[in-house]
Amino acid sequence: MTGVNAREIRLVRRPQGEPVPDDFELAEVALPAPAEGQLQVRTLVMSVDPYMRPRMDDVPSYVPPYRLGHALDGAAVGVVESSRADGFAPGDLVLHGLGWRTHAVLPAAQVRRLDLPAGVGETAALGPLGMVGFTAWAGLFDVAAMREGDTVFVSAAAGAVGSLVGQFARLRGAGRVVGSAGGPAKAHHLTADLGFDAGIDYRARPVLDSLAEAAPGGVDVYFDNVGGDHLEAAIAAANDFARFALCGSVSAYNSPRELANAPAGPRNLFSVVGKRLRLQGFIVGDHAERRAEFEREVGGWLAQGRVVFRETVREGLHEAPGALVGMLRGENTGKMLVRLSER
Repeated sequence: MTGVNAREIRLVRRPQGEPVPDDFELAEVALPAPAEGQLQVRTLVMSVDPYMRPRMDDVPSYVPPYRLGHALDGAAVGVVESSRADGFAPGDLVLHGLGWRTHAVLPAAQVRRLDLPAGVGETAALGPLGMVGFTAWAGLFDVAAMREGDTVFVSAAAGAVGSLVGQFARLRGAGRVVGSAGGPAKAHHLTADLGFDAGIDYRARPVLDSLAEAAPGGVDVYFDNVGGDHLEAAIAAANDFARFALCGSVSAYNSPRELANAPAGPRNLFSVVGKRLRLQGFIVGDHAERRAEFEREVGGWLAQGRVVFRETVREGLHEAPGALVGMLRGENTGKMLVRLSER
């Protein structure tokens, strides 16, 4: 059993604002043959997610920053090419955490064999049945404690997480679902394809005004992927005792991370007191004990064809940095993926 030559994307410079090509390099590395208990996996498709941009800054966070001169990582689906681990054989489809490279040699304990519902494609493991789906489900139902009849507002609602939040809310009986997205086509996609009651084009007019019209009875649940003006608008529209699940702040990811230079927060934050709002940030890993229930419910919805999930796919490992930048600019509809090879 011999090793393999792999290609990988490395971070060679910490971005100043929006990442540029010189922040990355495409390198070739010789991987050893798998040792006892290890697998050699060829990556088929990798996930590109907003949290990857903050990891490029050398600041403390809930996950360590990427190291300069080393390959980036993230969720990926691959196929086992060789195995020295019990329970795995060549041809097995697996989920692993070493994306941004064509091949990986890693312990079998760090991969999960995929067992997808009939008719569900492999990329679902990076979408509705993966981290983004679990993030949407746990944030909406555990953190924001959505109840039947609630009015739900979702920012970045045409993206990977937001598009699922709105659909999950509808499937669990929300009274009204409102989403924001960038551009008229995406706003139309929310209502025409995903079943939202209203779609806001945040580029057309202030979110504050659009949300007041789209949710005249106020907002009971807000799922925040954006921060900034969206969070401010949600606070203004919130009903008393509304619950906010704070998932991300993509509007600020390319901004300075030092507090002194960061964008100012919502100007109406004191309304949180008068309205007795609950704003809770969350990390999906804190909800691991709920994973099985999530997979049962969402897997059932998928098998029944009740969840729509769009993908924006770039072809080839060399496209990964541009895919990340494009996602941060809002160029994707649904999940941003990079396909490296076919099965």
